[in-house]
Amino acid sequence: MKRHFLISVGVLSFLLGSAGVLLPVLPTTPFLLLSGYCFAHSSNKFNDWLKKTKIYQIYVSDYAETKSIPKHKKWKILMNSYILMGISIFLAPLQPVKVMLVLLTLALTVVLLFVIPNRKDHLKTKEDQKYIH
Repeated sequence: MKRHFLISVGVLSFLLGSAGVLLPVLPTTPFLLLSGYCFAHSSNKFNDWLKKTKIYQIYVSDYAETKSIPKHKKWKILMNSYILMGISIFLAPLQPVKVMLVLLTLALTVVLLFVIPNRKDHLKTKEDQKYIH
């Protein structure tokens, strides 16, 4: 029962994440991370399939495999987020909603810039360092 539930949630979150590529109101990466978690805990077949998809490779593989994100991807994420959140803040009808969106944007910025390491910061060994250049 639990296995079927996790597979169902994984498929649903993958579909939502895929839609998020085209629809800026849906967050792609969190849905794909949820799919990865669900598939990893329920089905090797689905987990292997997910990791081979192009959408996973583009949006998730860097973080999932190295627990880091390249600096250029961080800036792309931030710029897209600033544009979309700026529109949302401008259109939000209530002041408390605007404040919450600003705080969320600030939190995202702090996490991306100061919590999640840049890919080169994550590599610690000399063996890993030679592949950076």
